[in-house]
Amino acid sequence: MPHLFEPLQLRELSLPNRIGMSPMCQYSAHDGVAGDWHVVHYGSRALGGLGLMLIEATAVRPEGRISAGDLGLWDDAQIEPLAKIVRQARAQGVAVAAQLAHAGRKASVGLGWEAQRSLSREEGGWQSVAPSVIAFGEGYDLPQQLDVAGMRQVVEAFAAAARRARSAGFDAVEVHAAHGYLLHQFLSPLSNRRTDQYGGGFENRSRLLREVVAAVRAEWPQNLPVFVRLSATDWAEGGWDLDETVELCRMLKGLGVDLVDVSSGGLVPWAKIPAGPGFQTVFAERIRRQAGIAAAAVGLITSPAQADHIVRTGQADVVLLGRELLRNPYWPLAAAKELGHTVSWPNQYLRAAPSASPGR
Repeated sequence: MPHLFEPLQLRELSLPNRIGMSPMCQYSAHDGVAGDWHVVHYGSRALGGLGLMLIEATAVRPEGRISAGDLGLWDDAQIEPLAKIVRQARAQGVAVAAQLAHAGRKASVGLGWEAQRSLSREEGGWQSVAPSVIAFGEGYDLPQQLDVAGMRQVVEAFAAAARRARSAGFDAVEVHAAHGYLLHQFLSPLSNRRTDQYGGGFENRSRLLREVVAAVRAEWPQNLPVFVRLSATDWAEGGWDLDETVELCRMLKGLGVDLVDVSSGGLVPWAKIPAGPGFQTVFAERIRRQAGIAAAAVGLITSPAQADHIVRTGQADVVLLGRELLRNPYWPLAAAKELGHTVSWPNQYLRAAPSASPGR
C-alpha cells in the first residue's frame, strides 16, 4: 500500500488516508452563513476520496472576518448550514474539521478576487483590531489595539465557536494562528510591540494563542482532535522563526493539540518567500521530529509521487492540497490509480472506476 493511503489515528478519529484539503476561503457567505456555493464546492471534494477536509477560515466574531464573504460561527444561525456540509462529507467517509479564525489587522478588506485594502464604512468596512497599532501595509487602516478585556472576549469567542462547531458535527477543530491573522500577529515581534504580559519575549507573545488553545481544548470533546495552523517563519528579518515555532509546538502538545498544520509567511507584505515544490515540508519535518507532534505539510504539493514521498520519508503525517484540489476535485482517486492502489468510489460513479467493466 502506498504510504499516502495508510489510515491515521488521531485520538478516536480515524482518517482513511493521509490526503487532506487545505482551508481555502470562498468569499461567498452572507452574514457568515454558508450557502449553495459551499454545499456544491465541499460536496464535490468529498466525493473525490479525501481523508480529511478542512473548511475555510470561519470567523469567531463578525469583526474577525477577512471580508464580508467569510464564513462565521459567532451565531447559532450559522450552525445548520455547516452541519449540512459535514453530513454530506461524512456520508462519503471524509473527516471534516472547522478552522476557527480571527483576521485581526487584516480584516475588513474586499473579497479575495478584489483589491486587497481596507474598506471604508460606506463600502461596508469595519474597525480592525490587533496587538499593536501597526497597519498591515499600504492601503490598510490602522487597527485598534486590543486591551485585556478585548483579549478575554477573543478567547471566549474561540471557545463558543468550538461549541458551535461540535453542534454542527465537525470531527475536529483547527485554531488558525498563521498567515498574519490575529493570533499570528501576537506571536511575531514585527506586529506585536506590547509591553504588558502579552508582548516582549516568547512566553508573553505566545500567551494569547496558548489561552485560546486551552479554552478550545476544554470545550472540545476529549476523544476528538484539535489542530493548530502555524506559519513556521515570517520570512522577514526580526520576525517569528522556526526555532520559536518548534518550542511553541512542544507547548501546544502539552495543551492537548494533536496535529500542527505547518505553513509560513503572511505577516508582512514585504516578505521574500522562496516558493517551490514542497518548499514548506522541511518545516513540518523538523516540528514532527523535534516537538514530537503530528504534522501536516502544505504548499505546492501537486503530484501523487511527491505526496507519497513526503509521508513515506517521515516529513509529515498528512499532506494538504490547496489549488490542486480546485483544479481537480478528484485528485485522490486519480492518485490511487497512479500509485497502484484500489480505493472505494461513490456508487453513483462506479461505472467510471478503473476496475469497471467496459461499457458498463
